[in-house]
Amino acid sequence: MVEAQTVQTDTEYYDIVIVGGGMVGISLALLLAHQQHSWKILLLEAQAFQAADKFEYRPSFDARSTAVSWSSRKIFEASQLWDALQSHASPIHHIHVSDRGHLGLTRIDAAEAGVDALGYVIENSWMGRVLMERLAASDVEVVAPARVASMTPLKQGMSIALDDSERNIHAALVVIADGAQSQTAQKMGIQSNTQPYGQQGIIANIAVEKPHDGTAYERFTEQGPMAMLPLPDFEGSARCALVWTKPNEVAEQLMAATDDAFLQLLQDSFGYRLGQLQKVGTRHSYPLALTTASEQVRRNLVVLGNAAHSLHPVAGQGFNLSLRDVAVLAEVLGKARLQGVDFASLDVLQRYQSRQLRDQQNTLLFSDGLPKLFAKASSTVAFGRNAGLLMMDLSPGLRAGFAQFGMGMVAKEAEHG
Repeated sequence: MVEAQTVQTDTEYYDIVIVGGGMVGISLALLLAHQQHSWKILLLEAQAFQAADKFEYRPSFDARSTAVSWSSRKIFEASQLWDALQSHASPIHHIHVSDRGHLGLTRIDAAEAGVDALGYVIENSWMGRVLMERLAASDVEVVAPARVASMTPLKQGMSIALDDSERNIHAALVVIADGAQSQTAQKMGIQSNTQPYGQQGIIANIAVEKPHDGTAYERFTEQGPMAMLPLPDFEGSARCALVWTKPNEVAEQLMAATDDAFLQLLQDSFGYRLGQLQKVGTRHSYPLALTTASEQVRRNLVVLGNAAHSLHPVAGQGFNLSLRDVAVLAEVLGKARLQGVDFASLDVLQRYQSRQLRDQQNTLLFSDGLPKLFAKASSTVAFGRNAGLLMMDLSPGLRAGFAQFGMGMVAKEAEHG
C-alpha cells in the first residue's frame, strides 16, 4: 500500500518543502516568501550552511561564476535581489560568435537589442552570499544538513522522514531541487534519462592582456565549443571565465598539463582577440551529458533545476532556464492560493508544466543541437553554418532573434503572444 490513511498527531505541517538548498532551491523559496500569501516553507539541504552573518565575500582570482541572462535579471528584480547582485556583476555588452578555421562570425550588441546588457556574469560566491543573507532574513525555515530518508504519498500531501531525525514532516507540496541524478527523485521512482556527450567541460579563470570591454566570446571548434565570458577585473588585471569542452581523453590531458602548456593550447585555439593569455587559475572539469527527468510533476510533487534538466553548457542556458521554471512555478502557485484552490493538485502543477514546456523544449533543442552542428567536419555543413553566421551578421532581424533567445525573452513573448 503506497498511501497512508492517517497522519500522526505530532506531525509538523508545511505548505511547501523544498529539497535542495542550491541557487535554484533558494531562489524559489525567496520568490515565494516575497509573495503576500504567508507560505509556510521548509528548506532542506544535505550540506551544512555557513551562518549568514559569517558568510564573507572575498574576491578571488579562482572564483567560479554563473552567466545570468536578461530574463533572470528581471526575475531577481521582482524579488528585490538584483540591486545587491549587480554590485559585483560584469555586464555582457557584446557577444562574438565564430567558427574556428572558417570565415563565418557574427556579433550581437546590447544597444542594438535595446537593453543595458545581454546578460551578466556573477561570481558564485557573491550570488551565494546575497541569497543566503536574504534567506536568513526571511520566514523560510532551513534545516541543514538534512537528508531525506523517505517520502510517502498521503491522501493529501506527502510525509517526509529525515535521516538521523525523529521529525515527522508533512508537506502539501514537495519540490525536489537537489541537483542532477537526484537521489530524492529516484526514491520516488523518477528516473534520469542521460545521454553522455563523451566530453568534459573545463572551467577556469584566465587573465588576459587586453580589456574584454564586456564582450563574451563563443567560439566553436571541431572538438567542441569554448566560451570566454567577461569577469570583473582582479587586482588591476582583466579577467575572463573560460568554459572549454573537449573529448574526454583530450580534457584529461589538458587537466594534467602545466599552466604554461595549457595557456599555449588555449591561445592556439582561441586566438589573440584578447591579446596574450597571461595566467590560468585553478582548473575544474566535469563530464557533460544531456539529462532529463522522466517526470517533472505529480500530485503534490515538482522536480526543478538540474534534477529536472541538465544541459550542455553552450550559451550558458542551464541556470537561466531553471530560474524561468522557478518564476513560473511561483506565479502559478501564488495564483492558485489566491483563488482558494488546491495549489498542490495535479491540475495546477500541470498548468505550470504546460506553460514551461515550450521554453524547456526549445532550450534543450538549442543547447543539444548547436555544438553537434558545429562539430560536423563535412565541408557542406561547414559552408552552410558559416553562411548562416555571415547572414546573421548582416541581418539585424536575425541578430535580434538570436539575442532574444539568449536573453530568455522568446519564451515570454510566446507565453503572452
